Amino acid sequence: MDHIERFYATIERRETDRPASWLGLPVPDAYDNLFEYFHVDNMDKLKRVIDDDIYAVEMPYHSPTSNAIYTALDFAKEKLPDRTLTAPGFFEDYSDPSRIDDFDWPDPSRHIDPEECKRVVDRAPEGYPILGVIWSAHFQDACAAFGMSTALMKMKLEPEMFRAVINRIADFYLEANEIFYDATKGKLHAVLIGNDFGSQTGLMLSPAAVREFVWPGTRKLIQQAKGYGLKVIHHSCGAIADIIPDLIEMGVDAIHPIQALAHGMDPYRLKKDFGDKVAFCGGVDAQNLLVLGNPDEVRTKVLELKRIFPTGLIISPSHEAILPDVDPANIKALFDAVKA
Repeated sequence: MDHIERFYATIERRETDRPASWLGLPVPDAYDNLFEYFHVDNMDKLKRVIDDDIYAVEMPYHSPTSNAIYTALDFAKEKLPDRTLTAPGFFEDYSDPSRIDDFDWPDPSRHIDPEECKRVVDRAPEGYPILGVIWSAHFQDACAAFGMSTALMKMKLEPEMFRAVINRIADFYLEANEIFYDATKGKLHAVLIGNDFGSQTGLMLSPAAVREFVWPGTRKLIQQAKGYGLKVIHHSCGAIADIIPDLIEMGVDAIHPIQALAHGMDPYRLKKDFGDKVAFCGGVDAQNLLVLGNPDEVRTKVLELKRIFPTGLIISPSHEAILPDVDPANIKALFDAVKA
């Protein structure tokens, strides 16, 4: 099988020569270690050396306040070096939904160039399934819009105010995504969207609250991508087993990242409970194993995952952002074991 055939077979839970694999998105600070170990000088060469199966492309976005779609909405009351969900946000003291436009909402059409979208996708090497990384994290942005603790209280005490903000954020992403999808029509294979709902031990909010406030926007985002014929991989870190049935019902094709050490995310259980309904991506622990373990331990874990999921699991680190503390020897062991 080639990369594209293997990706589709894995995500559709069909028989495959081996499970598809994905390196994820190493942070720039991790590049030097990886490049030195694998004797390469760029990410494209690294992906060829390890025989990765997926090529990720981020949606281009450029505005006076951001050069990334996931930081496009600048809600912080004070200028900060990095986005934070806990700092006081623009809507912290707002209670009237009719004042939603007091915030200067950016116009995606002014900051997303369709020609640049085409270029970044066309730069992908031939033969890879292309994964559009669009995030569209409307829940996380809603937390930033108020400050996280205030946002969670607004959900209970002033639900219409919270709903007005999160729905307006979802609309921003729907507009942005449409520009990207139209510009790259027929060239993308899948998209990665998502929000973080889970801690190590459980959800940060009740399943009922997720269903009431978050899923309306998520459903639209999924349906939009499906309308362009794309596979949808939905991301959430943490212990999210309680809402996996909802993601399946909404039409998600794969759930990312199987945070290996989170409560209820044991791969045996996930395979037993959901393996005939949805695919997964992740599973190789990036909290302890890839950082503190050795190549033999990584190989053993990957072979175990292959036994549990002969298909239906894109084998990948359990967090998409490979950090500098991950031993490159363990990355090699991961990809060698995928092909073993």
